[in-house]
Amino acid sequence: MENNRLEAFNQERKLLFAIAYRMTGSVVDSEDLLQETYLRWQNAPDEDITSPQAYLSTIVTRLAIDYLRSAKVHREVYIGPWLPEPLLTSEALSPYDSYEQQESISNAFLVLLETLSPVERAVFLLREVFDYEYREIAAIVNKSEANCRQLFKRARQRITEHQARFEVASEQQQELVEQFATACTTGDLHGLLNLLAEDIVIYTDGGGVVHAARNPVYGPDKVARFLLGVMNKTPERYTGEFVSLNGQPGIITYVDGHPFTTITLDIQDGKLQNLYLVANPAKLAGLPDEKTRPEDKLIKMGRVP
Repeated sequence: MENNRLEAFNQERKLLFAIAYRMTGSVVDSEDLLQETYLRWQNAPDEDITSPQAYLSTIVTRLAIDYLRSAKVHREVYIGPWLPEPLLTSEALSPYDSYEQQESISNAFLVLLETLSPVERAVFLLREVFDYEYREIAAIVNKSEANCRQLFKRARQRITEHQARFEVASEQQQELVEQFATACTTGDLHGLLNLLAEDIVIYTDGGGVVHAARNPVYGPDKVARFLLGVMNKTPERYTGEFVSLNGQPGIITYVDGHPFTTITLDIQDGKLQNLYLVANPAKLAGLPDEKTRPEDKLIKMGRVP
């Protein structure tokens, strides 16, 4: 019995994590929700289960709604911009994942989801990203189908009004990321400016724990000088690695082998459009240390000469 439950849970684990992360924007909290989901799944009476997927997705969605309600006050007083916890997606995504599934873990999309209520967020994600039927969604969030349709319509309108175009990562984007890293590490202001869109914005999340810009920084000149200023203050033994973060090109930097920051790059029409820099140590705790990563992927970095 226990082994059958574990096997069924593992078969749905990828879906459950996908729902939890898009709901919470946190890898650590998503894993906690999955653990609680499994405990409830183990103790569920057989007669209550008609479909393992339906039962498990209901549990994790309801737990995520409760999580968001409890996190609301904390996020309202969060110091500086709130960004999602970086998600390594080199292995999490495949070419077979739909455009909507890739877009829905991007930083820009997850930040937009913060404008929705917990139930609106659940309804929108289950319908838009995971293609659940309204009758299934209604059972999960304990609302009528008509109510769910209205919630979805309202949420979709709010999201699409502010949603930027999403571009799937490509080889050309990776070349741009490498040029970006070279310009930052060599202090090449002119080279860096050539990579930035006219309406470039950088968001930095230090969570009030480490030094970071309290407000977004706008414009090519200010963003470029901000980045080079950051590089001038980097500690010794500072290296980086090219990775895929939240379905987009990114860099993890390390100090003494431990994750120090991440930067995710939103690229549109061959230019850097938005940059998302996470320095809050609590949001980097789930990332692997440098020593576990392939040596040929490391970037030699350090203070600008």
